[in-house]
Amino acid sequence: MEENSMEYKRYAGVLVHPTSFPGKYGIGDLGKEAYEFVDFMERSGLTIWQVLPLGHTGFGDSPYQPFSSFAGQPLLIALDPLRENGLLLDEDFNDMPQWNSQKVEYGKVIEFKTRLLKKAFERYIDPDVEDDCSTDEEFVEAYDKFKSDSKWLDDYALFMAAKDHFQGMPWYMWEDSIKKPNAKQKSAWMEKLSDKIEYYRFIQFLFHKQWFELKEYANEKDIKIIGDIPIFVAWDSVDVWANKKLFDLDSKGYPKKVAGVPPDFFSATGQLWGNPLYKWSEHTKTGYEWWISRISHQLEIADYVRLDHFRAFDKYWAVPYGEETAIKGKWTKAPGVDFMTHLESALAHNMPIIAEDLGFIEQSVLDLRERFNIPGMKILQFGFGNLEDNDYLPHNCVRNCICYTSTHDNDTMVGWYRCVPEQNKDRFRRYFNTDGNDVSWTFICACFSSVANMAIVPMQDILSLDSWSRYNVPGVGDGNWAWRFKHEDMNPYLEKRLFETAKLYGRAKDKEEQEEQEED
Repeated sequence: MEENSMEYKRYAGVLVHPTSFPGKYGIGDLGKEAYEFVDFMERSGLTIWQVLPLGHTGFGDSPYQPFSSFAGQPLLIALDPLRENGLLLDEDFNDMPQWNSQKVEYGKVIEFKTRLLKKAFERYIDPDVEDDCSTDEEFVEAYDKFKSDSKWLDDYALFMAAKDHFQGMPWYMWEDSIKKPNAKQKSAWMEKLSDKIEYYRFIQFLFHKQWFELKEYANEKDIKIIGDIPIFVAWDSVDVWANKKLFDLDSKGYPKKVAGVPPDFFSATGQLWGNPLYKWSEHTKTGYEWWISRISHQLEIADYVRLDHFRAFDKYWAVPYGEETAIKGKWTKAPGVDFMTHLESALAHNMPIIAEDLGFIEQSVLDLRERFNIPGMKILQFGFGNLEDNDYLPHNCVRNCICYTSTHDNDTMVGWYRCVPEQNKDRFRRYFNTDGNDVSWTFICACFSSVANMAIVPMQDILSLDSWSRYNVPGVGDGNWAWRFKHEDMNPYLEKRLFETAKLYGRAKDKEEQEEQEED
């Protein structure tokens, strides 16, 4: 079996984004608490950690609308390591705001952390300013290597520096010399914005350095990480700005059609996402070079990747730009088989890919997924609208899938139970022969006991939390992606309960095996 294959082994894991970690700077980060969370997972017998996309977020703070498919989230950079090597001083923290311990207040966090990251950069480029600054030769060499190796970095840094120069305006509103620059104009802007460009290179180095150190720590404990790739990219992103010919745009940079999904049971007008669509004919000419580079990069950051809205590799809903709803869209064919064939070849026939195949899925989408042996997702929360012919009930799980209690777009299990009609509650109680007093853990046991290779539970369900803690309410613009848990939530009682449950259903890494590895 290949290293990343998911067949014939039973994994148990948790879904939680690093922004949700506890900590003293208003948002979870890649510092001490992240390592403590990995230790918590190890003691709980869990071996899979799933995250949301780790990109540099833009308007709305959604990890699914980042400025870049390659750059990391600066807000996740841990500040204490910068303090330890003198890039930040104690006095820099004197005016730190008071934080909400269970919600990320993005406006305050962005202002505070950006100010400190800029101070750290200023000390790095002029270390004589502070005698205490001590970035050693190894740090400098690593930074130089990162800049040399990261082919995406210069476009990202120029894009972000230009956004600052134009006070945050989207790229399609910039002046022509940078909106669609030729080589000479691009070089001139690189020189003009050189200081800001170097700052963005520097913070990406800090993010990637800290992330790969954390990933190595997790992998050493046999914990694998599942990353996440949004199918579409944001219009106001370096991906579109630097690769206009790969997207279906007009001469002014505006999309001809945009992404969404058609009307369904949940929405009479569908969902209008507004992302520009791919010009797949141009991707095909390059052998899907941009896509393969994107996925390969994410497979360096994570051990597996989930492809969001997988069905769009087969067909996607294209809505004319300017429409107020998604009603007037139409299904448009994508080169799914050809793309996946190229991707499989580029990855040497090792496809550590997970398909988000939720919603209304045609047989052609299932055929594409099955042809390349890509596991799909089963969400137990979807299983109790009816008990007949429902693919999401535990007894209908298959081995080659990932079973979840709920996802980042769902209500928590406790919130779900409180809100669904009584007939759904009755089906749930009869199916599990329960009185409904411990909804989350009833579902966790069902998830772990399924035949699915992977069983993954959001941290909110592990903690039996109500709706206030959910990550995202689709269609609601404010207040999403903000939930955080507390340090005391990672307690011995919860570790023991997770371990015993995972062990009962053959998913826990044996503690004796852990101890033997530590002794070795």
